Amino acid sequence: MCHACGNPSADHHSDQIPRRNFLGLLGAGVASAFLAPLLHAAPKGPPPKPRNAITAGPALQRLIKGNARYVKGTMKRHDFATEREALVGGQNPYAGILSCADSRIAPEFAFDAARGDLFVVRVAGNFVSDEGLASLEYTTAVLGTPLLVVLGHEKCGAVDAAIKVFNEGEKLPGHLPGLIDHLKPAVKTANRESGDLLENAIRANVMLNVEKLKASRPLISKLVEEGRVRVVGGIYRLATGQVDFLV
Repeated sequence: MCHACGNPSADHHSDQIPRRNFLGLLGAGVASAFLAPLLHAAPKGPPPKPRNAITAGPALQRLIKGNARYVKGTMKRHDFATEREALVGGQNPYAGILSCADSRIAPEFAFDAARGDLFVVRVAGNFVSDEGLASLEYTTAVLGTPLLVVLGHEKCGAVDAAIKVFNEGEKLPGHLPGLIDHLKPAVKTANRESGDLLENAIRANVMLNVEKLKASRPLISKLVEEGRVRVVGGIYRLATGQVDFLV
């Protein structure tokens, strides 16, 4: 039994997607224009960090254990000098993180991760934008990253602003309204629930974006269907640093 996706066969995963399989995910017309530079940048030969060549189940466990060390204050001493040398020729991160841009949230610290371990995309409100999606497609389809995490956090200012805009009619300056528009579905979902509105909206926003990633075609949805990629959510607790995973 595979702990990453529940498939009865434990050997159906591979840590890197063969190039011919990746090409098969897209039409030939798109492949010729889109894939050439990506495949040129894909890892060649042994992975830069062999420990990262794992499937989604072990990757999630590494995040959980790293977060436990962070919460306890017993983080590892990372050898950045050696890691820089190992990563000159490429990268094979074991997890991709879609995180809020909030300065209090740093995924590399929260999961006690080293360089080359996490492929992090950050935007206020941790929602899936076109650019963020393309980045996560790259890490999963090209770099072979087996796990994606949508990481929200308590007291998210972006989600709180969205509540004030859509429920109270507040006006925002500059480009903020365009950002807040992406959070409207979470506010609508939370409005139908009992309990703390902001907490419910933060959770709804995480889970809605988990589902959006799972359904994202043509790349990530295909990888999820094949059991090569798993997508989960998480909420970072500000007072303790603990990440509560939503799986």
